[in-house]
Amino acid sequence: MVEPGFSYEARGQVLVIHLPKELDHHNCRSLRYETDLLLAENYVTKIVFDFSKTVFMDSSGIGVLLNRYKQMERSGGKVSLYGAGAQILRVLAIGGVGKLVPQYDSKEAAIADAL
Repeated sequence: MVEPGFSYEARGQVLVIHLPKELDHHNCRSLRYETDLLLAENYVTKIVFDFSKTVFMDSSGIGVLLNRYKQMERSGGKVSLYGAGAQILRVLAIGGVGKLVPQYDSKEAAIADAL
């Protein structure tokens, strides 16, 4: 069974990225490429990562998050996330992302922070 890829949702200047069940080195290349295109073609001031379906993430996922965080920080934008379960929160904390990227319980709360 082939797992669906990433899906994207634009809300004004906010880009919501819905992540798949597994975020690893196999699919992070696609995530980088697709978000590079979206960011180049649109004026995005905030990226919101949706972890509500994600149960596994490796260091490649941490790398993508940190890269987007740095990119948004340079342009005066923000990055946040929501829906992360205990295992993902643990990985984010170990990777240092937990201290940099605000975490919310819902998409609405994560988006509202951008406004």
